[in-house]
Amino acid sequence: MNATIYKILTADQLAAVEDGHAMAAPVDIADGYVHFSTSKQVRDTLAKWFKGQKGCALVSVDSRDFGPDLKWEKSRGGDYFPHVYTTVREHHISSIWPLDEFDAEGVALVPEFVLRQPEPDSKPGSAR
Repeated sequence: MNATIYKILTADQLAAVEDGHAMAAPVDIADGYVHFSTSKQVRDTLAKWFKGQKGCALVSVDSRDFGPDLKWEKSRGGDYFPHVYTTVREHHISSIWPLDEFDAEGVALVPEFVLRQPEPDSKPGSAR
């Protein structure tokens, strides 16, 4: 059963989380929840919001850690994205990958391992 979701953090945001602060990008604070992506959405999220940014990292968390505070909501292109409506801290992080290689367009390359992961089982429309 796969329940992994992903968050892209700038170097400053990752350092803050590692320093004990809640995971929160400016957009998360403005919207009132923490934005995550599935393995299939990470590349587009990088292209839309992080193109050309150096020093970012991709972190994974287990979506089951959030119970009813995880909501799948329609967003970009009508796709459902995982949004977490509670505090996310360092202990939630399963893995961290530095995003230090870029394609010709300036978009960070996502580790192949991540791209091969299946969608979370709890995502709307997924097999249960």
